[in-house]
Amino acid sequence: MTNSTQRLAPTAPMGSARHIPGILCLTIALSAAVLSLPALTAPVLHAQARDYAPERPFGTLREQARTQQAWLEERLEKNLPMLMRKHGVQMWVVTMREYNEDPVFRALVSPTTFAARRRTIYIFHDRGPDEGVERLALGGTSQGGAYEAVRATVTAPDGRAAELWGRDQWDLFASMVRERDPENIAVNIAHEHNFADGLTAGEWEQMQEALGPDLTGRVVRKPLLAIDYLAMRVPSMTPVYRKMQAIVHEIIATAFSDVVIEPGRTTTADVVWWMRQRVHDLGLGSWFQPSVSVQRRGVSMADSIAPTIQQGDVLHCDFGIVALGQTTDTQHMAYVLREGETEAPAGLQQALANSNRLQDILLEETKVGRTGNEILASVLEKMRAEGLNGTMYTHPIGDHGHGAGPLIGLWDYQTGVPGRGDPYVIPSMWFSTELQVTTPVPEWDGQPVRMAQEEEAEITADGEIRWSLRRQTELHLVR
Repeated sequence: MTNSTQRLAPTAPMGSARHIPGILCLTIALSAAVLSLPALTAPVLHAQARDYAPERPFGTLREQARTQQAWLEERLEKNLPMLMRKHGVQMWVVTMREYNEDPVFRALVSPTTFAARRRTIYIFHDRGPDEGVERLALGGTSQGGAYEAVRATVTAPDGRAAELWGRDQWDLFASMVRERDPENIAVNIAHEHNFADGLTAGEWEQMQEALGPDLTGRVVRKPLLAIDYLAMRVPSMTPVYRKMQAIVHEIIATAFSDVVIEPGRTTTADVVWWMRQRVHDLGLGSWFQPSVSVQRRGVSMADSIAPTIQQGDVLHCDFGIVALGQTTDTQHMAYVLREGETEAPAGLQQALANSNRLQDILLEETKVGRTGNEILASVLEKMRAEGLNGTMYTHPIGDHGHGAGPLIGLWDYQTGVPGRGDPYVIPSMWFSTELQVTTPVPEWDGQPVRMAQEEEAEITADGEIRWSLRRQTELHLVR
């Protein structure tokens, strides 16, 4: 271990508290028991040079909310009108009930709203380029002024205007639709796209009854409206997302170092929980449990559970965070140096270079206007032509970890993904470029080693693709 690493001091034996009476005895005994737990004997992370305050990398919750509110307003004022016209939708209705929200809900509301209010019906009515899209909320608040909130006409016992409820809410909804007389009414029903299938059967049945046969006949399914609205970012998100990536890379680099790992003692579970705790300590969130796995020369690790990390191991992690309602998803590789080694064997370095090459091919083939399935086919064709043995399973990312937009393969579907692979790449969206290449390593007697990588990339407003921060081109080294 280096001087930058400090281990917890040994605790006194439990029996040392034996002659101390009462509650004090119990307190010391419990403290000793807790400190002796293996999970708490991991190294302490010392302060490192950073360009942000470790306790609040994105400011206070109030400051974060201001940023998120600005994003909401920009998405509603700029992205939504453009997308409604692109997909030929004059009215979009999103209705849901409390704790059974539509997948698009969080991209339509303020950061201070955590659930739908009783029943919430959002009506988006495109009045044309001059007047713009009218935004009505039948239920809930104005979301910081983003909507015109409509209340009931009846009065509550305390004299305030009551909230909309039951049949009255549906009757008001129908009258407002009828008054605006749209050519079509888009709803979120889709067989193949989860992000465009948020209208429940109960809400749909009540909506049909309220609208009547004539207006119900104007209802259309336009799944790409919800999908593209979720997928499309706004420019001010990019600097924040880049900072999120920097934090992710820093946490991984520390996890895959002697600050956290002592070969022969530290298990993969120790590293996983260190990462998870670090995220929590920074005031950030997680959308999945991190994972750390091992490949070892001459040994199958497929059935191993939380193995102890040894010198000569190849390590892999899958790790993501949540901040300001946005998600990340990153996979990196590491090597645990043997005694006398200063770098990984050349064969392992080449294996990572092969994975980097597949990343290059993916970025070359990912273009606005192509479907995920089209990109997958061209990527795999180029990959095979270059003699690489890999798989491609890239997905959009943003409001959701496995986000809205075109899938570019699934790990178990390499001939295309019906439905989810059919949407088109659009400008201003993010991808998590997930893939792997398996390469025989001479230093491991030709044993195949899998280099699985995942890095965020963005499609700019101009249709160019670039890394959100950077990609891994060298193995992390645990000394």
